[in-house]
This record gives sequence, structure tokens and C-alpha cells, in this order.
Amino acid sequence: MNALLSIKPEYVDAIVKGTKRYEFRRTIFKKRVETAYIYCNSTVKRIVGCFTVGRVLRGTPKQIWRLCHQEGGISEQNFFKYFENSTRAFAITIEDFCEFETPLDPHNVWPTFRAPQSFYYIPAWYIMKPVQKGEEK
Repeated sequence: MNALLSIKPEYVDAIVKGTKRYEFRRTIFKKRVETAYIYCNSTVKRIVGCFTVGRVLRGTPKQIWRLCHQEGGISEQNFFKYFENSTRAFAITIEDFCEFETPLDPHNVWPTFRAPQSFYYIPAWYIMKPVQKGEEK
């Protein structure tokens, strides 16, 4: 199973640069997800890459911050603002990130596309993997 994650541009940039190795969530997958596609929301509105889902860490926001803050790609203030009023936190380990050479317009895949609030599941056959940066076409 695959998932489409909605991520703000500033955090997508940190993933691309390799400074963000964990994606933080208040809710997590109930199904086993192997590949996560990144929908860069806000002004970009494109699927910009994908990564292999590694370990999913679970704990309180304080526990997750303590474990992941050095490679979280987020300030402490923004992290705890995001988890305000939450007793649980999840950190998805980002492995083998692949940036697409040409970001994918989701409306070309799904004419009725709506950006996920957090994430949603997508079947493996829904997305044909676009050419990666530096790869031959």
C-alpha cells in the first residue's frame, strides 16, 4: 500500500536537502504503507517525490522530540505548536527519498483530486513513478 502525504513547502525543502529525516504526524497509518508520495501543498500543489517508509516511532510529543529533533527539520516552537493538545505523536522515518525531475500534477492522475488533510491511501498502480533527477529519460 502507498500513501499520499500533504507537506508544507518549507518541510519539503528540508527533506530534499536531507536535513529532515522524520515526518511528524498526529495520526498514523492503520495499514502497512511501503511508499509515501509527497504532495507539496500551498503554492506548489504538485507531487514532488516519494520515499520508503522506515520505522514509525510512537510516543508523546516530548518523547518524539527528544528522539528526533536533530533530524526533524523543524524548530522546537513549531513542533510543539503542531502537537498542541495532542497526547500522541508519530515520527515516520524517511528512507531513500527520490525527488521527481518533473513534479506531478495530481489532477493529471485523478481529475477529481483533493489534497489530503494529512494523508490518504493510494493503490500501488495509481502513480507511475516519474523520472528521478539525474536519471536518463
